[in-house]
Amino acid sequence: MLNFLIFCCVALPFIVGLALYCVPGGAMRKILVPSTVVVMAMAAIGLGANGPFHLEAQDFLGLPLDAAFTFLDFILLGYILFLGWNLRSRLIMGMTVLQLAGLVYLKGVLTDQATPVTGFAPDGLSLIMVIIICVVGGLITIYSLGYMDIHEEHLHLRASRKPRFFAIVFCFLGAMNGLVLCNNLAWMFFFWEVTTLCSFFLISHDRTEIANTNAFRALWMNVLGGLAFVSAMLFIQKSLGTLSTEIVLQKMTALDIKNTAMLMPFAFLCLAAFTKSAQVPFESWLCGAMVAPTPVSALLHSATMVKAGTYLLLRMAPAFAGTTMSTIVALFGAFTFVGTCMLAVSQSDAKKILAYSTIANLGLIITCVGINTAASMVAATMIIVYHSVSKGLLFMCVGSIEQRIGSRDIEDMRGLYSAMPRTATITTIGIFTMMLPPFGMLIGKWMAIEAIARATQAMTPILFFIALGSAFTVLFWARWAGILISSANLREYPVRGIHRPTVIFALRTLCGVALLFSFISPMVLKDFVGPSVSGIYARFNLRAEGFIPGANFTGVEGYSWIYLLFVLLALGAWFAWRATRRVPEKAHSLPYFSGLAVRRGNEVGFNGPMNVFEPARVSNYYLAQYFGEERITRGIDVISTAFLIVLVGGLL
Repeated sequence: MLNFLIFCCVALPFIVGLALYCVPGGAMRKILVPSTVVVMAMAAIGLGANGPFHLEAQDFLGLPLDAAFTFLDFILLGYILFLGWNLRSRLIMGMTVLQLAGLVYLKGVLTDQATPVTGFAPDGLSLIMVIIICVVGGLITIYSLGYMDIHEEHLHLRASRKPRFFAIVFCFLGAMNGLVLCNNLAWMFFFWEVTTLCSFFLISHDRTEIANTNAFRALWMNVLGGLAFVSAMLFIQKSLGTLSTEIVLQKMTALDIKNTAMLMPFAFLCLAAFTKSAQVPFESWLCGAMVAPTPVSALLHSATMVKAGTYLLLRMAPAFAGTTMSTIVALFGAFTFVGTCMLAVSQSDAKKILAYSTIANLGLIITCVGINTAASMVAATMIIVYHSVSKGLLFMCVGSIEQRIGSRDIEDMRGLYSAMPRTATITTIGIFTMMLPPFGMLIGKWMAIEAIARATQAMTPILFFIALGSAFTVLFWARWAGILISSANLREYPVRGIHRPTVIFALRTLCGVALLFSFISPMVLKDFVGPSVSGIYARFNLRAEGFIPGANFTGVEGYSWIYLLFVLLALGAWFAWRATRRVPEKAHSLPYFSGLAVRRGNEVGFNGPMNVFEPARVSNYYLAQYFGEERITRGIDVISTAFLIVLVGGLL
C-alpha cells in the first residue's frame, strides 16, 4: 500500500505531465488535471495518516534505483550544461561541470557499498510537507486551468503553450514530493535539480526579454546551490561513509561536535538551502520570478521550490544543534527577516510585497532552525504550514485582480470591494490570516519569539531583529488591507471579463482551508505538528528544552483569549459595516473638498484656479527614501554575504 501511495505522489505527476505534453487537447487537460490532483491529495493524506515509516526501495521493475538515479543525474546535468552553452554563460557551464566531476568522483570512488540506504524514511516533517505540496500545489494547478486561458488570450498567442506549462507544473510537484520523501541524499539531489530546471522553464514561460533575463538569474543562482549540495555530499560520504540522512543524523548527534571540520558539509547544505529559499543576497531571483504567470509565483512561494530549502535545513538541523554555526544561521535568518520586511514596506507592487514577505518568513523559519530547540522547530513547522496556505491564496487573489483591472499596484485596488466584492473579501481574509489572531501565522510567529526568548544562548540581537521586522510586517499588511476595504474610489477602473469556474473554486477552497486550519490551530499543534517534532528529537536523543505543551501559546488552553479577541474584532467590524450601510450612497460617493468635489469622466477632483479641473490623488506613504530597493538592497546584500563568509570560512 505504501508503495502505491508513494507512486501516486512521486511518479504519477511525471507520468501525467508527459501525457499532458503529448496530448495537447483542452478537453483531456480539464479532465486529467483535477482528477490527478484529487488522487495526489488523497495519497498524501493517506501517507500522513500512516505516520512515519521506513520503506526499502532498491529497485523498480527490476532496475536498480541507485543506477537509475545516477543515470538521470548525468542526463539532467548534461541538459543544464547544454542550456548554459545556449545561454553563453560560462558561469553556469563551469558550475555544472564541477557538479558532474563531483558526481563522477562520488559514484566511482566513494559509493557506499557496505551500508545500504533505506529508500524512503519520511518523518513527521516530511509527511506535513507532502500534504502541503499536494493540497496547496494541487489547488494552484486547478486555478491555473482558468487563469492560463485568460492569460493566453491577453498574449494573443497563435499556438497554446498550456501543454508545456502543465507538464512542467506536474513535474515540479512530483519532484518536490520525491525530495521530501527520500532518505538518500543522492536521490534527493536529483529532485533538487529538477526543481531548479522546472523553475527556469516556468519563469521564462512568456518568452519575453525580461522573463528570459530573470529565468537566467534564477538558473545560475540555483545551480550554485546545486554545486554546494554536491560538495556537501562529498564531505559527508568521505567523513561518515554514508548518504543516508537518518544515519548521518544519528552519527552526528552521537559525536559531541562543536566547531570542527565535521560541520563543513552542513555549512554547504545551508548555502544550498539559502539559494533555493532566496535568502539574501540571493533574493533577486525570487523577486525577478514575479514576471512569470501568477500560478508560477504561487507555486514558487507557497507549496514548492522555496520550501525545499527550509525543509532541508529543518531535516538536518539536529546535526549541528548547540554549535556556533547554529547561532550564525539564526543570526543570518533574523537579519534576512528584518531586511526584507523593510524592503516590503517601500513597495506598492502587490507581487513584490508578497515576494519580500515570503523571503522574510523563510528567514524567520531559518532563525528557528538556528535556535535549534524543539520549541523553535515547532514554531518553524507551524509557520511553514500556515504560510503555504495563506501565501498561495494571496498570490492567486493578486493574479485574479490583475486580470480583471489590468494592474497589480495596491494603490489601484483602492475601493476594490465596490467592483469585485468577493475577490476583495477573500484577499482581505488572506491578509488577515497573515497578521491577526487567531490565525495560524500570528501564532507561529508568537511561538518563534517565545522560543527565541527561552533559548539559553545570548539571543538578544535576534529577538530585536524579529520584533522590529514584525512591526514592519504589520505596517505593510495593514496598509494593503485598508486600501482594499476603503470606500474612496477616486478613479473608476474598467473591470474586464469574469472569473473562470476553476479560479473561483480554487480561491474559495483555499480561503476555506486557511480559515479552517486557523480555527483548529490548537488541534494542528497538539495532534500533528507537536508529535512530529518531538518524535524527531526523541529519535536522536536530543534535549527538548523549550517544548512545553501546556505553557502560554504553545498549549491549547492559551488560545481561549485569542478567540475572544477575534470575536470582539469581528463584532466591531460588523457594527462598523452596518453603520456605513445606513449612510445614503450619495453622501459618500464623492470625497469632501469643501463642497467643490466634482466627477469628470472616470476621475474625481475639484475645480481649481481659473476653473481648471484638478484630479484628486490619494496615496500611501511608502518611505522609499529610507527603505527603497535602490537605497538599502546593496547594504543588505553586503552584510548577508559577510554572514555567509563567516558561516563557511569559520569552519575551515
